[in-house]
Amino acid sequence: MREVSLFGEDAGHEAVLKALLARMAADYGVQIRVRSLSATGGLSRVHYKFGIYLNDIAKGIVAVPDMIVVATDGNCKGYTTRLQEIERVAEPHPNLGAIVVYAIPDPHIERWLLADPGAFKAVLGRGCNLPQHKCQKAFYKELLAQEVQAAHVKPILGGLEYAEDIIGAMDLARVEMSESSFEKVLKELKGRFNQWKQQPSLPEPNP
Repeated sequence: MREVSLFGEDAGHEAVLKALLARMAADYGVQIRVRSLSATGGLSRVHYKFGIYLNDIAKGIVAVPDMIVVATDGNCKGYTTRLQEIERVAEPHPNLGAIVVYAIPDPHIERWLLADPGAFKAVLGRGCNLPQHKCQKAFYKELLAQEVQAAHVKPILGGLEYAEDIIGAMDLARVEMSESSFEKVLKELKGRFNQWKQQPSLPEPNP
């Protein structure tokens, strides 16, 4: 069982990244356990909680996981800028850098759920529309809810409740080609899961 710790700005990051990790685990035949350690409070909260967690690992207070995923929206500031911001949090712990994967959807995480109309249709019975990049705050969050409503389904959680099903049906290669921010994190995850597949973890002892 591979242990994964997840940090995100909000419920959208938690839902989408958990769904993507579950999809990768299924595709590669790897068992994982995901612990969501931050899913509220925005970017500043992610920085704070991520920093505290790394300090706790360094002090031996918590065990070292197999992977740490840190998710934060690009907000049209650019992948590199956001990456540098969060990497600075990890700088005091260079020995842990190898287990960290940064997921930086640009501009917002909800865009990824609209990037494959075929997957959206497979789940909700209707395709979806995805305009060119928009930087307005909450634009894609509102668009996701609107597209779910257009499929005559009430979006109780704004459409995030369908994240696992949409990503489960997603043509990952198609989205990888169309969304550069998705391509970056998917490339990282492919490498990690392929390594885990080649080097299975030891079975957990019976209680």
